[in-house]
Amino acid sequence: MTVRTAMGWHLRQVMATHGMYQTSDLVPLLAERGVHLSREHVYRLVARTPQRLNMEVLAALCDILDCEPNDLLVPTVVEDQTAKTGTGDSGPGIGELRPIRARVRRPPEDR
Repeated sequence: MTVRTAMGWHLRQVMATHGMYQTSDLVPLLAERGVHLSREHVYRLVARTPQRLNMEVLAALCDILDCEPNDLLVPTVVEDQTAKTGTGDSGPGIGELRPIRARVRRPPEDR
């Protein structure tokens, strides 16, 4: 099991606390602050956690929503479980059971 840090993106929740429920409401507010994004890009920004975030966009969002970056970005610890590959220790569960190879036989022909 490995431990990694992931960032939680809470833009939608912060927008809801300010009475903004439509992503298209952000487009003109961002444009007023010099950030010109398409409606689709703003939707993706609100709906999903971004992989990269421009500092100008983050500053504009914080100004619009009157919040700090740590209100939008919250680090969380995630434990990744390693996938079982079937090699090595079988562990509890299957025990010594192993599949048996099937034999395919032709049916007897009627003569």
